[in-house]
Amino acid sequence: MKLKYLLFSLSSSLFFCQNSFQTPFEKGNGNQTVTYDEMNTYYQDLAKNSNSIQYFKKGEDDNGKPIYVVLYNPFPEKDLEKLRKEKAVLFVNNGIHPGEPDGIDATMMLMRDLVMHKIKTPENFIIAAISAYNISGMLNRGSYSRANQNGPEQYGFRGNARNYDLNRDFIKADSKNARSFQEIYQWLKPDVFIDNHVSNGADYQYTFTYISTFKERLGNVLGNYFYNDYQAKNLDDLKKQGYESSPYVNIHGDVPEIGFAAFEDSPRYSTGYTSLFNSLGTVPETHMLKPYDKRVDATYKYMLANLQNLDKEYKKIKELRLENLKQYQTGKQYGIRWKIDSTKFSTMDFKGYEGKYKPSDISGKSRLYYDRSKPFTKKIKLFTTAEPTGYIIIPEYYVIPQSQYRIIEEFKRNKIQMNPIPQDSTIAVESYKINDFKTVKNPYEGHYLHYETTVDKSNKKITFLAGDYLVPTQQSGIKYIIETLEPEALDSFFNWNFFDGILTRKEYYSAYIFEDTAAELLKKDKKLKDKFESKKATDKQFAEDGNAQLDWVYKNSPYFEEKTFRQYPVYRIL
Repeated sequence: MKLKYLLFSLSSSLFFCQNSFQTPFEKGNGNQTVTYDEMNTYYQDLAKNSNSIQYFKKGEDDNGKPIYVVLYNPFPEKDLEKLRKEKAVLFVNNGIHPGEPDGIDATMMLMRDLVMHKIKTPENFIIAAISAYNISGMLNRGSYSRANQNGPEQYGFRGNARNYDLNRDFIKADSKNARSFQEIYQWLKPDVFIDNHVSNGADYQYTFTYISTFKERLGNVLGNYFYNDYQAKNLDDLKKQGYESSPYVNIHGDVPEIGFAAFEDSPRYSTGYTSLFNSLGTVPETHMLKPYDKRVDATYKYMLANLQNLDKEYKKIKELRLENLKQYQTGKQYGIRWKIDSTKFSTMDFKGYEGKYKPSDISGKSRLYYDRSKPFTKKIKLFTTAEPTGYIIIPEYYVIPQSQYRIIEEFKRNKIQMNPIPQDSTIAVESYKINDFKTVKNPYEGHYLHYETTVDKSNKKITFLAGDYLVPTQQSGIKYIIETLEPEALDSFFNWNFFDGILTRKEYYSAYIFEDTAAELLKKDKKLKDKFESKKATDKQFAEDGNAQLDWVYKNSPYFEEKTFRQYPVYRIL
């Protein structure tokens, strides 16, 4: 087997000496990106000529086209389960927004350079990449949808075949794309994740900016290491390769020198999702106004810095990922909502351009512009520390009735351990009633999203059926379990409308009949009558509204008994 591998490697090396495998981007004028067909042909040819490369279908776009994964593995062992025990896994996502194709072109060159040994062969990791994630968006090519962007000449469209912004779909998984991503992620179980993007927003001197995944959601052990050690090394190496960087400039309609906060990549976003499984995640955001060839080069060099540091740090990262899980023990507090702490900040020397105002040529009103003839370096504040604004206590189990089959499907796809209850059983649980929530006025990515949800808690004994599920929290997906099942979490399944059936009453009354019933109730129940009269005496509007009075009697009567109304159908065992 080793001899066969050696002979194949020698023949591949000879072939690559005769073929430079230039990418379509490299053959062009520096302002052109590869097409879908060109990309697939390139990778297929690369895979045919190197046993270090595999290129295979691993999922599907909403338009039915296959999503491809390119896997670089220079080791004789090809079994991923066996490899993962000794090696680290780097996972790259490209083309989620195909109008931001920098990563697609950069990854093609990176894979080629690994195969041709232009980059030192890794000793301790493999790299997998989704060659292009939003296939339908990539095929929808044009030159005008990215009005603020400097190249390339043609590019894809942000929305996919069903017009979803896929970088809002990672936790709710409405699209085939997102479901495919989850399957790919759970197959790879990567240690490090990169999702290549291009920025919008302010103007400044940097070609490369980045989002390091929200460290509080990542967890103290991993978060502090990622921010202060691993990512710091990547950025230092990137600087040595010619690209100074800044955290993603998280402002809109203002100038960066006022300072800015870390972007909270909640689980709807790619790195927010991957942080739930303890992957170190970065979203490179090359600057939209810089030339395309420079953006591709910066993306390539950031990925290269990751390769080099992962090769050195792989053991520590794998150890810290396991250690990080120890923070999430049954009975401990878990921060369920977060707010940036404005009293804690670091500083950086920010390289910007002077922001000024002048009359608009369109409206005559004052408008912002950046004067590139006046670059500056100013010390600004960065707010990267968050404080919890709400806690839950981690239970030992959640209980999910089998009737909630959509939730069960999501959990199975995400490899969450669930144990079916073997027989009908009465269990003491903590129960939630939805107390209050707000809902957006306009649809957001296919949903009327809830927010600022609050719950009332009570202890009950509930009889569950054989086949309902117990979900233990002490497993590697604990953060995924909590962030989806706790209604108050920002991107909970409740807030994404998975449980909207409980928010409307199913029974009602006909007023002309219940008028007589209500009168009889007030006549027989002195306490109810006194309470009713007291409300009329203290609430003038109520006293003038006959319908409100009748409804009040109904809601305070035995007839209002509707146990499912606002009863959250997932339970907790403490």
